[in-house]
Amino acid sequence: MTGRLQNKVALITAAGQGIGRAIAEAFLREGAVVIATDVATDKLKGLAAKKCLKLDVRSTPDVEALAKSIGDEFGGLDILVNCAGYVHDGTVLQCSEQDWDFSFDLNVKSMHRTVRAFLPGMLKKGKGAIVNMSSAVSSIRGVPNRYVYGATKAAVIGLTKQLAADFIRQGIRVNAICPGTIHSPSLEERIVAQAKKTGQTEAAVRQAFVDRQPMGRLGTPDEVANLALFLASDESSYITGHPHLVDGGMAL
Repeated sequence: MTGRLQNKVALITAAGQGIGRAIAEAFLREGAVVIATDVATDKLKGLAAKKCLKLDVRSTPDVEALAKSIGDEFGGLDILVNCAGYVHDGTVLQCSEQDWDFSFDLNVKSMHRTVRAFLPGMLKKGKGAIVNMSSAVSSIRGVPNRYVYGATKAAVIGLTKQLAADFIRQGIRVNAICPGTIHSPSLEERIVAQAKKTGQTEAAVRQAFVDRQPMGRLGTPDEVANLALFLASDESSYITGHPHLVDGGMAL
């Protein structure tokens, strides 16, 4: 199937690598007008998007300015994909107030910023799809040493459900994706950091991530992107307000 998002204007945050980039590439293959953003613009190189822009989703003025610019040029978005996030490692005892505030600002409040800024344009069009990146580690399941991360991703599910309930009669669909452990540059960075912290080899740390997946392997960014594509497309026109797992059985 091709052209599933033909001419739909889609903005993706954290599109420079991993899941965000895979989503941007999948949307491009299906005909979307992709606006790819990342705080590190060098990561956007090679991505054939309509626009590749720097965006700090922790800055309300920056988000609002981009929304105005896109509204002026495109009349607003059809699709918003919120991928920006951060994985803090540790229990409550390793979570400072600064860690808590940073994690909630990047993982949750950033979505509040983007939705507040871009939703009015969707409402003018009378339709729109919002896809928020949550996690299997959330209100769905807890795992060791993901205290504030799990709390933020649970909040994303709550945010998603509330948005869906508030705007269901106005043509807006809002869903969350809850990945398990996905092979990505950010995972590799966490593996290196954890190996240094614990004295284990990187191979042993990587295998521990694999072992917590019942399928016995890590997921791929493309597998998450396929779900995002479905939720952004008209194929999911009767689906809103739900967390959707792509987790290799992690939540079983």
